[in-house]
Amino acid sequence: MVFFFTFIYRFYGLSKISGPPTSWFILSFPKMATPKKKKMPVHEENQDVDNDSAMAVPSSAIPPPNISSIKNKMRRTHEFIKLKRQRRKEKKELQKKRKRETEALGDDAPPKKVPKTIENMRVFDETMVDPQDEEVLHDEAHDEMASYFSRDARPKVLITSSDRPRSTTTRFLKELGQCIPNSEIYYRRGLDIKKVIPQALAKEFTDIIVINEDRRKPNGLLLCHLPDGPTAHFKISNVKLHDEIKRAPKSTEHYPEVILNNFNTRLGHTVGRMFAALFPHDPQFSGRQAVTFHNQRDFIFFRHHRYLFKNNKRVGLNELGPRFTLKLRSLQKGTFDSKFGEYEWVHKRHEMDTSRRKFFL
Repeated sequence: MVFFFTFIYRFYGLSKISGPPTSWFILSFPKMATPKKKKMPVHEENQDVDNDSAMAVPSSAIPPPNISSIKNKMRRTHEFIKLKRQRRKEKKELQKKRKRETEALGDDAPPKKVPKTIENMRVFDETMVDPQDEEVLHDEAHDEMASYFSRDARPKVLITSSDRPRSTTTRFLKELGQCIPNSEIYYRRGLDIKKVIPQALAKEFTDIIVINEDRRKPNGLLLCHLPDGPTAHFKISNVKLHDEIKRAPKSTEHYPEVILNNFNTRLGHTVGRMFAALFPHDPQFSGRQAVTFHNQRDFIFFRHHRYLFKNNKRVGLNELGPRFTLKLRSLQKGTFDSKFGEYEWVHKRHEMDTSRRKFFL
């Protein structure tokens, strides 16, 4: 060790080391001369400044930072809210700019662009229905619901459930019976649907609605038109009863108006006619009640409203309930027969749901 420090002392020409041996590692090296900066001509300095300004990137071209890479949750949330506020501000400014341009051009302004949605970009379906087509009118005059639309039969609906229904399903049955006039609620008590159909025909029922449940909640609806079918099976979701809807008034016994939206294909046309056959022909407008079956992306939204006239131009809506969503699973020819029935259409999710823009109703 003494030899090593002696070598360093002689090699660098250091001052004499004083003090105890423990402090020998504290050495003072001589200061090294720093190279002087060479002065550049004035025209070369200006040329460097011009190159730097030419390579500068405008702030608008810089991409925004990746917020998902921020690991701090509070800071990431703050940056996300800030980014949303900035985008909202830019969108409003763009809308104001377009509005000013439209007002300035007047009649020469370009037409307003239609936003692209999944509905107006849907895959073309050969089974789309034209209501005035002769073939469609012929099928409507000879299908299973023709007796209803020709006013030869008055609708009478039997509503029942699976065996031993729970309280939620029982309440759902009662509220569904209040929506559909001329309906009666019966409890099955373990009786098969095949045995229910002859009894319903003997009592002159025109339709049977069966509500199935799973985990004490309604999860399925079977709609069977009598006497010759067809039979449709739906999945039920997003059920909300009258008590779960805020400020919902009670419904009355008036016949409601029926609204059917977006049932455009041959399959959707059949399903829409089955829903229409549940309600009487002549609604009672004094009750101001409306039942809506709105089809959007093959989901059928059921709503029950009462409309209020506030003035000559404004109308308000009060939702009465219940509220639920239906998804068609199968359509069977004839009355219900799970073993030997002929199915007209069955939803096979992995084979048929190949595109988000493909719809069947």
